Amino acid sequence: MSVQGTCDPRFSQVAEEFENNLAARGEVGASVYVIVDGEVVVDLWGGQAAPGVPWQSGTIGHVWSCTKGATALCAHVLASRGELDLDAPVARYWPEYAAAGKGGTLVRHLLAHQAGLPALREKLPPGAFYDWKLMAGRLAGEAPFWEPGTRHGYHALTFGYLVGEVVRRVSGRSLGTFFREEIAEPLGLEFWLGLPEEQQDRVAPTIPADPPETPPSFYVKAFTDPGSIPALLLSNEGGYMMPGESDSRAAHAAEYGAIGAITNARGLAGMYRPLSLGGGELVTREHLAHMSLTVTAGTDAVLGVPTRFALGFMKAADNRHLPPADSEGALLSATAFGHAGMGGSIGFCDPAARLAFGYTMNKQGIGLGVNPRGQALVDATYRALGYKQVYGGIWTATGEIS
Repeated sequence: MSVQGTCDPRFSQVAEEFENNLAARGEVGASVYVIVDGEVVVDLWGGQAAPGVPWQSGTIGHVWSCTKGATALCAHVLASRGELDLDAPVARYWPEYAAAGKGGTLVRHLLAHQAGLPALREKLPPGAFYDWKLMAGRLAGEAPFWEPGTRHGYHALTFGYLVGEVVRRVSGRSLGTFFREEIAEPLGLEFWLGLPEEQQDRVAPTIPADPPETPPSFYVKAFTDPGSIPALLLSNEGGYMMPGESDSRAAHAAEYGAIGAITNARGLAGMYRPLSLGGGELVTREHLAHMSLTVTAGTDAVLGVPTRFALGFMKAADNRHLPPADSEGALLSATAFGHAGMGGSIGFCDPAARLAFGYTMNKQGIGLGVNPRGQALVDATYRALGYKQVYGGIWTATGEIS
């Protein structure tokens, strides 16, 4: 399958890996975009967006949990402006949230997946994820599954409502509107939390992962323990996770801040570009330093595997020692932060390397982190920058290795 676009000769390894993904690693259609020092060094796309339809420069797609990076960035923009205190109780901005013993929950707990609300107990009606008021109200009244702040567990489907409602209360605008007006439009990004109908025909439908011989332990728990958090998370979602539903017009139109964004590699890297350069027009340099710090690490109370998070962003995690189904993490540098999406897409920045990176595709992998296709592109990018991989999978600048 043909590859199109441009690639600086210094990053030829990225082009080679991208071509190899399409030729030998099961890639169907994809895009990769790399910015270094504010300059585009890789802009490649290839494969098929749909049967018989080539992936084009303007093809966009569902990037799943890469969405969380966009939602978190909205909160950080407000915090950097002094309009949102991340150490304040959520109830300062969202009074109803104090119900059911959540008065001590801090805004930072929402961002760090420490809020204890990764799922809801009472059955949601069909289409619940398209009803913001309903979801915010149900989460406000829900009792946490653990004392907020005492542990972390991935809020895969609720993160967007929790953080997004705080953004809405502080800014007076819906999450999708705030993102569009304060981030996407000023940066010239084709990146939507709530896709306009006139853009619908550009979307490459998601191709689900092939059934694995052994599924990740999260899914094993969900299917074998009906009362567990994973089971509630996957079975009580108003039908959003049913086959094909996430590609519906209703799903694309919804301002779903956990896993609903539509963009491509250009959009993901473009969102992180200002952060790779010190904050730029989005946040101050001082605030950027707080965004990149690891605040939670260890075995995830929901996923059951080790995860590491900054405030709203994933950090490097090396899970290669685990069984294959659980082995996907994100092998980045210690200063990088961003977010992967279910099936393998990823967007991140590395301020120390002045790097912004985006990768999207339509054919999903089985894991919950960066799959071998995306990781190969990340690895090739760091190698081109002169980095080396050290113990724990961390990419480190050559001059920093002792």
